[in-house]
Amino acid sequence: MSDLTFYLVPALFALVAVSLHVRSHKKTSCRHAEALKEAVESGLTEPPSLHPVVDASVCVGSGACVRACPESAMGVISGKGLLVNPTHCIGHGACAPACPVGAIKLVFGTAKRGMDIPNVTPEFETNVPGLFIAGELGGMGLIRNAVKQGTQAIGTIAKRPRGKADFDVVIVGAGPAGISASLAAKQSNLRYVTIEQEDSLGGTTYHYPRNKLVMTAPMNLPLIGEIKVREISKESLMEIWRGVLDKAKLDIRFSERMEDIIQEDGVFVVKTSKGSYRAANVLFAIGRRGTPRKLGAKGEEHPKVVYRLIEAEQYRDCHVLVVGGGDSALEAALAISEQPGTTITLSYRSNAFSRVKPKNRERIDEAVASQRVRLALETTVREITPDLVMLKKGDEIVELPNQAIIVCAGGELPTPMLKKIGIQVEARYGT
Repeated sequence: MSDLTFYLVPALFALVAVSLHVRSHKKTSCRHAEALKEAVESGLTEPPSLHPVVDASVCVGSGACVRACPESAMGVISGKGLLVNPTHCIGHGACAPACPVGAIKLVFGTAKRGMDIPNVTPEFETNVPGLFIAGELGGMGLIRNAVKQGTQAIGTIAKRPRGKADFDVVIVGAGPAGISASLAAKQSNLRYVTIEQEDSLGGTTYHYPRNKLVMTAPMNLPLIGEIKVREISKESLMEIWRGVLDKAKLDIRFSERMEDIIQEDGVFVVKTSKGSYRAANVLFAIGRRGTPRKLGAKGEEHPKVVYRLIEAEQYRDCHVLVVGGGDSALEAALAISEQPGTTITLSYRSNAFSRVKPKNRERIDEAVASQRVRLALETTVREITPDLVMLKKGDEIVELPNQAIIVCAGGELPTPMLKKIGIQVEARYGT
């Protein structure tokens, strides 16, 4: 073999390898660009909560963030990482530590849509003495952070003198922050009570679909010790929370919603759907889902009206109405339509679904064409009775037989209530 051949052969192999590498990156970039284009055309450009922002001047396009994200939210286009499926992002935060050059920071809000974040001290107390906020509502996502904040907030409360109120602290919410706060309160022998508007604990995780991957990190729970988990399914994490509740015997009152809070004679009075509590301190640990948005229709208090889909199977052989125009509404209608003997109507106040994933739009079109789902666009719910639901379209009222109503109209944060009692709230625009 000549000297020239000796050098040319390895060079040729290197050239081929580089060519294949460049070609692969180009294909990946095109695929991610197509995903971003689809998101923009569908109006799905606003992440729901905590999300990454990439500093393009620092990013080297390694793709580590893409590989770390279990939701396919991240992409690399023209050698720079960015959020290509914004609505897929649910705040796992795995992308930031995965970045080898530290080009990613996690933020709330975007340049177009601000997000109200209450101002809190390092002890998680608001500007109103005695009112605390822990977890996502206060601008800090991730399960491990919520757990830590709930514990630390109670640590601050436990150092204060006992007051004349019936409770040392009322904890609002039984997600990660609320659970850890409840454990810490019991460990510190505080007089506490925890209220939760849902019928189960878990917070935002409770609303995730089946087998949804939840990412966290080892966390220390008062009275329990270290929980060593990193990647875990929704069901497994919920099982952990239930185990904690059974072991610690926490005083959590489910299906009880906070409706108002006032100051009276130097203490806080927390008014709920079932009563009221007088407390020296209040810890808000409610996340950012808020309280389900109501329809405002006559008869909405009927027990057949719910605000999320738990199991589609329970609606077999039923006349069901789903209300809403987002992905959760479409997915609920589609899931129920697959049950035997079900009649499903999807009511939406607008004339088209403008902010849904293309696949969901295609699936709902197919379901309508095959008469598995009936569309009732430009309608609102006027009245609900035990056996009927009345939809209003223009001046016309349409009566439908009905045994169940699922409202998927989003949630309302208690921001007005927080402002009313004096808590300072700042709009964040991607910071």
